[in-house]
Amino acid sequence: MIESKRFIAPGGWFAMSYPAAWNEFEDGEGSFLFYNPDLWDGNFRISAFRGNSAYAEANLQNELRQRPAAQLVRVGEWRCAYSTEELEEHGVAYTTHWWVTGMGDLSIECSFTVKHGESIEQARAVVASLEIRDLQQKYPAEIIPVRLWEIWQIDEAYATLEHEVKSRYALDFQGAEEDIPQLQRLIDEAGWSRKKRDSWIAVGMVLCVILANELDGYEWRTLVDGNREAPVLQRLADGSVIDPLKLVWSRVKAGEPVQLEEIYKGVIGD
Repeated sequence: MIESKRFIAPGGWFAMSYPAAWNEFEDGEGSFLFYNPDLWDGNFRISAFRGNSAYAEANLQNELRQRPAAQLVRVGEWRCAYSTEELEEHGVAYTTHWWVTGMGDLSIECSFTVKHGESIEQARAVVASLEIRDLQQKYPAEIIPVRLWEIWQIDEAYATLEHEVKSRYALDFQGAEEDIPQLQRLIDEAGWSRKKRDSWIAVGMVLCVILANELDGYEWRTLVDGNREAPVLQRLADGSVIDPLKLVWSRVKAGEPVQLEEIYKGVIGD
C-alpha cells in the first residue's frame, strides 16, 4: 500500500488522502495543486464549488452534456463524470484526466495530467478517498501536513517582525536564537495591547521558526480544530505539538509577563 498524507481544504469543505511523495504547490485561486517534486509522476489539481442543495448533481450532469466523450463512472463510492484531454508541450504528449463529482451543495472537480499512456491509479485513489465534510458538524481536532495556507501565515509573520527589527534597530535578523533579545526588545518597546492579538501570535510563530531552525526533529504542521486552522510545530520524536498561539498570546491574554528567552528555554528543556 502506498504511504499517504491527509489534506483538509481551508474552511473544512472536503478532505482527502494523497501520496506521501506529493507536496502541495501554489496554484490558481480556489485550486489546490499536488505533485512529487523529486520524481514527477503527474500534476493533481482539485477545486470545490458550493451552490444550491442539488448543485453537485447538476454540475455532474452538465459535464456529461458539455463533453461528448465524458462517461459516468464510479471511483470508490463516488459517481463521477470522467473525460480526458490530449495536449502536447515541447514535443511531449500529455493526457489530462478529469473527474467531476460531489454531493449535495458541493461540487468537486479533479484533474490529473501525466505523460500520455502513464498510469493514473494514484489519482484514482485520491478521488476515491474524498470526504465531503458537514460544516455544521464538529469533527475531532486533527494535525495534518502543513498546508500552503499556513506556510503563507508563517512567512508573513516572519517578514513583518524581521522588517520591524531591521527598521527600528538597523540590525540583521536571521531567525536564530541570537535574535531573541532583539525580538524581546521589540515587544517591550512597541507597547502592544491585548487588542494586538495578531501581533502577539506572530511573535509566537517567529519563536517557533527559531526553534525549527535551531533544533533538529521539528516540522511545521497544520492544526484543524473546528473553526480554527493554524500552523503548529510538531516534535517528530514523540508527536508533541507546540502551538504558537499558546506560547505568547495565551500569556498576554492572562495578563502574564512575556519573557521570550524563558519561554524558549522552557520549550527546549522539555
